[in-house]
Amino acid sequence: MSAAPHILVIRRRYLGDIVLLGSLLRNLKLHWPAARLAVLCEPAYAPILELNPDVDERWLFPQSAAAGPGFLWRVRRAGFTHALDLDNRDKTAVIARATGAAVRATVRHGERLHFASLYTSAAQVPREFLDTRHITDLYLHVLAQIGVPIATHETRLVPRADEVAAARTLLRGARLLVHPGSRSAWRIWPAQNYARVIDALHAERGIATAIIAGPGEQSTVDEIFRHLRSPAIRIEQRLSVTQLAALFAAAPALVCHDSGPMHVAAAVGTRVIALFGSQPLNIWKPVGSGHVTLQPPLPCVNCVSPGQCIPEDSYHNHCVRNITVERVLAAAREAVQ
Repeated sequence: MSAAPHILVIRRRYLGDIVLLGSLLRNLKLHWPAARLAVLCEPAYAPILELNPDVDERWLFPQSAAAGPGFLWRVRRAGFTHALDLDNRDKTAVIARATGAAVRATVRHGERLHFASLYTSAAQVPREFLDTRHITDLYLHVLAQIGVPIATHETRLVPRADEVAAARTLLRGARLLVHPGSRSAWRIWPAQNYARVIDALHAERGIATAIIAGPGEQSTVDEIFRHLRSPAIRIEQRLSVTQLAALFAAAPALVCHDSGPMHVAAAVGTRVIALFGSQPLNIWKPVGSGHVTLQPPLPCVNCVSPGQCIPEDSYHNHCVRNITVERVLAAAREAVQ
């Protein structure tokens, strides 16, 4: 290819998924260093792309039907050479076709392809593809379709230096950061368990812990503080996603659930201790080395919520509660030593 490629990567949501696109973007840049990479996502998830040095343009999904025609006109005028659709939904297929790109590729996991005729390459991978693979392997599958070699699975974010400096003042010397929130209340490890870990670290080694959570997760933090016997730092300042990334970068280690913030922390290089329930560990574990993933033996032998849990639905079971305090404490001790 003589001219530098201009590539549109389409992925609507969520935070973790947008962060993990970094593996695909990194390989594109390694293959075509002069390429211009654009990512199209929903507005709520676009700010994290500011920290990915491989992203040249951020495009936002139109938020109303009235905005659609103008958006498609701009997409057409942008001169994309490639459109890589990681969603393969009806709307994203139309957008990919509207680019007029000579190369339009998509991948679909476990379900029928949508509008395959609108792409130049469309792959349907079987459901068992992810039985032993990471979600980034699904993203990278689309690169194989267009002849781009896979050199790395790396995802990286580079926080702003001024925001990292400000984050250090918020931590006030804390060596462990706890982010106890989750999109699903079912996936939250008990507050009293967090308190026991924090108390033990303080009693044994004088280690200070800081706690932060999102705007809708403050009740979880309140409950942790009700159980605490030792002092801890509560970060109450509302942070943007780039400031949160800086906070993670400033912290030596993070304890959190399987979540978008987990992937942000791993991408900035923070050592992560991730608590998983029944969700597939191989698919969603943090990318990189030095991380610890904790999960109870599955299937659960001692269900903590019989009659309530749906074992096959990780958004509706309490499997994470079967991770013992001792396992988390051991991982935290090693991370902060």
